[in-house]
Amino acid sequence: MEAKHESVLMDEVLAALDVEASDVVVDGTIGGAGHFRRLLSTLGPDGVIVGIDADAEAVERGREAYAEDRRVDRPTAHLVNDNFRNLAHILDRLGLGAVDAVLLDLGWSGYQVAAPRGFSFQRDEPLLMTYGSQGETAADIVNSTDEAVLADLIYTYGEERFSRGIARAIVDARRRGRILTTGALVDAVMTGTPRWYHERKVHPATKTFQALRIAVNDELGALREGMEAALKSLTPGGKLAVITFHSIEDRVVKNVLRDAAYAGLGSLSPKKPILPSRAEILANRRARSAKLRVFERCRASACAPKEMTTHYAYV
Repeated sequence: MEAKHESVLMDEVLAALDVEASDVVVDGTIGGAGHFRRLLSTLGPDGVIVGIDADAEAVERGREAYAEDRRVDRPTAHLVNDNFRNLAHILDRLGLGAVDAVLLDLGWSGYQVAAPRGFSFQRDEPLLMTYGSQGETAADIVNSTDEAVLADLIYTYGEERFSRGIARAIVDARRRGRILTTGALVDAVMTGTPRWYHERKVHPATKTFQALRIAVNDELGALREGMEAALKSLTPGGKLAVITFHSIEDRVVKNVLRDAAYAGLGSLSPKKPILPSRAEILANRRARSAKLRVFERCRASACAPKEMTTHYAYV
């Protein structure tokens, strides 16, 4: 599969963050480097951009984008192969005390989907769903997890109505041999779901793959930790922008920002999520489920912070 990626809500992100030439900006999810390139172009010689991604190939795309910027007075760039959940440590290591803008685009780039890591159910490839070669894989989970726990995982992280039937089919299949490829997992999902479910526009394995990807990479834990670190790192008037693509992660984002607003750290600006235009959706089908939420840290004179509370019972 040829890798292709179009960053969503580009103009909306740039307008929301309103980056000035001398700002310190963090792109916590370089991905296809689309947003990274545009943010880089808004900065001048006194500006700083920090690009972070757990995928080493995404970091390399960030390096390429920076190398292609031929300006004599281009900003300073730091490219970091790490998870944005470690943002506080990364900024401390770089000697950056505070930042003016942070972007987190939670979508998977076309490059990641095209890589043979098991993220896509459209090809038969190793069932990994990891960024690299380290850590627990999706195959480890489907071959070792108790049926009831597996059903709960698929229901909680995938909101899959047929999670119990799918978990039962997975357990039956792995008795005959370990499930090591995406094709074998898709076969189990098809067995565990009714025939009419196979005739819908959305592939029957979509939610199961989503659930396993979230579990393998601890995406929700990383999201909470990364957002809280970002909120604490913002300068007065600084902004955090987060793009989500499904209801589970959007619920986490909405609740973390709600808690931050209640704690007096700032406010949602605007209060409602920003959605892609019809023109963008027609041009890029991937944009149809995107939501952009923006939080602005209060100005120093307007802050009346309370103790920040967290409510993690929503997933």
